[in-house]
Amino acid sequence: MYSMSVSAVVPADASTVYAALLDPDAVARWRVPDGMTGEVHELDARVGGRVRMSLTYDDPGAAGKTEGATDTYAGRLVELVDGERVVEEIEFDSDDPGLAGLIMITTTLRPAPEGGTEVEMRFDGMPDSVPADQNELGTRMSLSKLARLVGP
Repeated sequence: MYSMSVSAVVPADASTVYAALLDPDAVARWRVPDGMTGEVHELDARVGGRVRMSLTYDDPGAAGKTEGATDTYAGRLVELVDGERVVEEIEFDSDDPGLAGLIMITTTLRPAPEGGTEVEMRFDGMPDSVPADQNELGTRMSLSKLARLVGP
């Protein structure tokens, strides 16, 4: 298992970005890499609230982590600090032992010196079977979509 962080500056204030982190419709639009679509099955925006989401490759022949071309994960929200931080624990819905274990995702919001909000997503406990470079690329794509969603 490994840890990594990815960050980007988003052209919106922290309260707008924070709202997009917890709104199921927004999450389905931004928290998905290019070449995939997202579906939020459950997002109970409170500490202890359940989270469940599927990401499905546009290419039906792609191999997902759960079934067919789909990656599904589920977990719970561990910490919510309004306008500053969202911490969640998730696991992939998979029988593959290489994908087993809790992943902690900490999304931290900070004022960016040039304006807007710096969004940092830190992943702890990522399974080694998920290549770090692919996780980083997918996260950067997602943060770009978040910037377009909440930006002017």
